[in-house]
Amino acid sequence: MLSKYTTSTAFLEALQEAGVSYIFANLGSDHPAMIESLAEARKKNIKLPEVIICPHEMVALSAANGYAQVTGKPQAVVVHVECGTQNLGGAVHNAAKGRVPVLIFAGASPYTQEGEQAGSRNEFIHWIQDVSDQRGIVRGYTKYDNEIRSGKNVKQIVHRALQFAQSAPKGPVYLMGPREVMEEETEPVSINTELWQPIAPAALPPQGVHDIVEDLVKAEKPLIITSYLGRNPDAVKGLLQLSERLSIPVIESVPNYMNFPADHPMHCGYQWNTPEQNELLGAADFVLVLDSDVPWIPLKNKPSEDCTIYYIDADPLKQQMPLWYIPSKRFFAADSHIALQQLNEFLRHTALDEKAIVKRRATISNIHYEQRAEWRKHEQYREDRITPEYLTACVREIVDENTIIMNEGISNYETIYKHIQAKRPGSIIGSGGGSLGWNGGAAIGAKLSSKDKTVISLTGDGSYLFSVPSSVHWVARKYDAPFLTIIYNNRGWKSPKLSTLGVHPNGIANETNQFWVDFDPPADLAKIAEAAGGAFAQTVKKPSELKEALQNAIHAVKEGRSAVLDVYLPAINSANESRSTMLDVQFSSI
Repeated sequence: MLSKYTTSTAFLEALQEAGVSYIFANLGSDHPAMIESLAEARKKNIKLPEVIICPHEMVALSAANGYAQVTGKPQAVVVHVECGTQNLGGAVHNAAKGRVPVLIFAGASPYTQEGEQAGSRNEFIHWIQDVSDQRGIVRGYTKYDNEIRSGKNVKQIVHRALQFAQSAPKGPVYLMGPREVMEEETEPVSINTELWQPIAPAALPPQGVHDIVEDLVKAEKPLIITSYLGRNPDAVKGLLQLSERLSIPVIESVPNYMNFPADHPMHCGYQWNTPEQNELLGAADFVLVLDSDVPWIPLKNKPSEDCTIYYIDADPLKQQMPLWYIPSKRFFAADSHIALQQLNEFLRHTALDEKAIVKRRATISNIHYEQRAEWRKHEQYREDRITPEYLTACVREIVDENTIIMNEGISNYETIYKHIQAKRPGSIIGSGGGSLGWNGGAAIGAKLSSKDKTVISLTGDGSYLFSVPSSVHWVARKYDAPFLTIIYNNRGWKSPKLSTLGVHPNGIANETNQFWVDFDPPADLAKIAEAAGGAFAQTVKKPSELKEALQNAIHAVKEGRSAVLDVYLPAINSANESRSTMLDVQFSSI
């Protein structure tokens, strides 16, 4: 046991008891007691979570996020008072919208100033950083927030917070503690962690199972849409079983996991901001939505009025989305893996029209193969430029069964999914949120969680800069977490330009080609990683150089050194990137 047992000691022990492996930390003046406890634990060889120093809080939370996305196990992030909390930035949004469990702890300014207690104010910043509602900074994004007020129940508070984080719908939680409280000496408390498990996942009601199957087997043109079912690999198996048994096509809408193998004949593509009507969706007489926030965008692409829709999700009300509605026959708050088990079991005892199923299988398979043939046409090598489709196809050649891809391609999200053609659960992951910069820290978290895996981060140049690459690559080198970054570099923010053209296709911005989104003159992005983390760095501008550069970069990573390839695509303001071409990229219909 440590010689001085404080609230901070108990807090760290609680994390260890809960199975937390890493504390991604940006420490400050509010953490002396924690630093003392960690130092003594190391000196006495007492096991506590390993501290990963993160020079920027966005990287810290993104790393915890990536680790939890790969493993399902929440990690801890420790930041400095309200300043560090605010510096978490959009990473809190990503964890919330991606439903990723993580525990965030921030200190708080001392509440005494005349030495009344250990930890009393002794630095000028203790007055400056004292705010009226520190927890309110993140309250709109966290499932639970609380202040630690005593060492006597700190373990209960930590385990309760983690219980919230890991119960569906999962998400981040936030604790804070003033310096005096964290310095307070206290008595050790023993906790039975079995009594603090997350809430058991929910199942469909029996009548719900009956109703879904009854309508499903009557349907002539059923369809399944999902976005993040693949966060649980077992759910993918259940979806495969259901799709194969009834020959139901599957569409992935704004996916952030591999939800259904891309090479399966029932896989019928992806959709993002599609403004044209998807033919399968428009023709469907039954749609089962499994784990999806945005199964379609109803402005121009939606099911028919007489289509029967069922919605299964951990949060079918989307309680943190003020404007959201998808008219459905029934909504069910249920775990998709359990729900699929129930549906598949019920189908075993249900009479089916086998001839109709065989006929539908042939029809959907033809759609699948024709779609893939069309996609392959866009992968052709060109002498004059590197297209995102060709780049992704070349990346596919270096991907093996032991690779995890982190996708933050933004305007190339759909291109990456189409041309990577992921087949294994867990092989491709997106943030699930909308705040850019997740890619770098998340790649570190993924690598720390799976040290035997090769991690490849695919990112736009804008999202690369948002990731704070100087901090990312310093952390990656210090903690032996090498990964490959490939920058889809169009020298600007392409997505705002696409958004403007989507609303004003013939507007003045298009006429004058003035969107205020270009990054000219471009920075030497790969050199940032080389300077900060000793990464292998190369800028690729010629198609003839691409494949060799990819081989050299992946070799460097497998030898233990991070690598960054800055690959030049047509610039957002180039003649090759016409308005029609850009709209085709964003709005390609499946």
